[in-house]
Amino acid sequence: MSTQPSTLSTEVLYKGRIFDVLLTEIGEGDVEYKREIVAHNGSTVIVPVFADTTVALVRQYRHPAGKHLLEIPAGGLNIGEEPEKGALRELEEEIGVRAARIEKVSEFYVSPGFLTEKMFLFLATELTETQQNLEDDELLSIEKYTFRQAFEMIRTGEIEDAKTIIGLMLAGAKLGLSFET
Repeated sequence: MSTQPSTLSTEVLYKGRIFDVLLTEIGEGDVEYKREIVAHNGSTVIVPVFADTTVALVRQYRHPAGKHLLEIPAGGLNIGEEPEKGALRELEEEIGVRAARIEKVSEFYVSPGFLTEKMFLFLATELTETQQNLEDDELLSIEKYTFRQAFEMIRTGEIEDAKTIIGLMLAGAKLGLSFET
């Protein structure tokens, strides 16, 4: 596979507030095929760690899953917004803290078979409490756990969200905390 496939055409099937749905025709050598693509600006996800090494998670209802899920704070990036700036914004909006120190840990595609969304994962420390600034449709509660408790909730299936599992494991490793502890 030495040549990059080319986009032959793109049709917008749906234009939404958070994402668009496209039908794209792709040419790869002598083969042409179509793909339905969900186009998303990307998002930022944050593992906020307090001085006592507890981590703040948010519990909120996720309709596609049909239940409340426990997750690390996250949010979509505005057009042209730098991921670090988005992380700082979401951190204060969702859990009401500012971070004196923020470090990018990783970035990854959520589901690259049909979705353009890339998540940028940050570790936030040296936190100062301010005030939550939730959007009208953000109905969530904040819960704090030790990494040991969070890792156990991953093992038992209480934490089911992939970005949260990835975030906790990578941030924990960065802090020298093993999943096996």
